[in-house]
Amino acid sequence: MNISKRPQLGAYLENIIYNELLSRGYDVKVGNLGNGEIDFIATRFKEKIYIQVAYILADDSVVEREFGAFKNIEDNYPKYVLSMDKFDFSQNGIIHKNVIDWLLEE
Repeated sequence: MNISKRPQLGAYLENIIYNELLSRGYDVKVGNLGNGEIDFIATRFKEKIYIQVAYILADDSVVEREFGAFKNIEDNYPKYVLSMDKFDFSQNGIIHKNVIDWLLEE
């Protein structure tokens, strides 16, 4: 039986991001929005960031799902989509970053 590890890679990345946010001093919560979910809402003092995590943005439906998760958030706090992609998919004020590059910041 050949079981693909690809679906699990997104979960592994979420765990890595979660632990990194904690190590950076953020209080981390999962955001539930009526019909959707934001992977992480991270707060530290008066700072707040929203983060969606995907292994790769493989096609338009994945890009729409990850970036679309922010459409009902009307505040001006930074919104990030983190993935293993090297190409920058940033759009509509939502910042896309490579996970490795994000981990090496700060």
